[in-house]
Amino acid sequence: MVRRLFAVLAAVVFGAGALVCAERTAVADPKGGAAGVGPCVSDPVAVHEALVPKTLEVPVPYPVVTAVPAQPPLVPPSSAPKRIVMELPSDPCSSPCPDLTDGPVPPPGLASRLGIPEILLSPKPFYFGIPGPGPDPGTVPTPPARVDPPTEPAARTPRRRAPHVGAVREVAKQTGANSVNRTDKRWQVDGTDLGIMWESAPGEIATAFGDTVGRGFHPPGGVGTDWRSNVLAFSTDRELSDGMIYDRMVTDDHCHAAEVLSSRKLDNIEVTTIPTSGFAVGDRQYLSYMAIRTWNSAPGTFFTNYGGIAYSDDHGQSWTKDPYARWDNIFGLANFQVSAMVPNGDFVYMFGTPNTRLGAIGLARVPKGQILNTTAYQYWRDGNWTPTGGFAAVTPIVDAPAGELSVRFDTARNLWQMSYLDTAKAAVVVRESDSPQGVWSESAPTVTVLDYPELYGGFIHPWSSGSDLYFNISTWSDYNVYLMHATLD
Repeated sequence: MVRRLFAVLAAVVFGAGALVCAERTAVADPKGGAAGVGPCVSDPVAVHEALVPKTLEVPVPYPVVTAVPAQPPLVPPSSAPKRIVMELPSDPCSSPCPDLTDGPVPPPGLASRLGIPEILLSPKPFYFGIPGPGPDPGTVPTPPARVDPPTEPAARTPRRRAPHVGAVREVAKQTGANSVNRTDKRWQVDGTDLGIMWESAPGEIATAFGDTVGRGFHPPGGVGTDWRSNVLAFSTDRELSDGMIYDRMVTDDHCHAAEVLSSRKLDNIEVTTIPTSGFAVGDRQYLSYMAIRTWNSAPGTFFTNYGGIAYSDDHGQSWTKDPYARWDNIFGLANFQVSAMVPNGDFVYMFGTPNTRLGAIGLARVPKGQILNTTAYQYWRDGNWTPTGGFAAVTPIVDAPAGELSVRFDTARNLWQMSYLDTAKAAVVVRESDSPQGVWSESAPTVTVLDYPELYGGFIHPWSSGSDLYFNISTWSDYNVYLMHATLD
């Protein structure tokens, strides 16, 4: 799961040459909430990691040939995954599981005493798969009946002016040590990223995270043990000005956040499964996700096998990857590998990019009752909603480059809003439009690498309103999630 050596080394080079904002203090104020949640007032103030890391793990890939089944079982397992309901101590400063999370701090090594990074060579298998036998997939579900949606005109709306971004501030460190949620102590989430949010029920926000590690965590990147491809938290906190408090996480053991979407964890076959957006329709929760083949590509990029949709009928406790709701990554160039899906009216709109952070944004829509039926999707092409040509023939609604896409419909202002990482501008940017197909406004930067080197993310909080835009970012050097606030004038 350790990402590209180039990206890690870039942190050192950039840090030695620039050291822009290498250490910044979080500005969250303590606040209470339900019993045991929220920050501990006696915790040290969270600070950002220096760009020159204390420990630098250098992955050393070595080839491994392995037999790979065509596909894991296509149906949910006969027994539900282990889940527990965890109660936190009433005192937020108490560690629920000190035996698991409060071990002795290892003594500093020689490199640390000399004030230089400790270099760790870490052999990592790089797999080459050959077809092999696999488990019985069980009863394979019948694919949904094919539908033939019509071609319908969808003219673009006039371009809105670019949002004017005023003051931007870091609200709180959301995850990891000394965060407002103390996720390292409560759920063994020491390092994680993304923080993709959606309204999972009235008055509740779900937040999905990417690759997550526990003990032994040391940035840059997600280096550590107890690797989970993703974890999921829930919050009812409406006062975001001092941080977003998580009431609970999906857990499979005491003080342990569960992996909710499984992955093979075989680099160059399927190394991990990363959520890209979430939404709810009725009582069912949906996650779009990308099945990552490998992070070992050009710096800042990655390769996927496909983009897919998973669903949960028990409010996020267990998830099923639909075997047919997938967009295969044909020749490594297909769109909708990284998708942001947004229900609005009678449809769910799917905004998507290819793998890497360098592609343009395409658009599709599907009736709410046909979300898992890929033949029911209409793609926006040359001013029409059409199934013709499919996802390979969409007209871009926003030009490249775009990564970590987040989109919402702002009901208060009756407009669409998107945030994403623009690698050309080296910034998270925001755009607005009166229709999903645009014309979208020019982009306005909210956070740049001058403030947060190795920045990525930009996932909008659904309860942002009026001039208050809240969003989550991550940085590679910290490998944790931070809530930001921007004023849109």
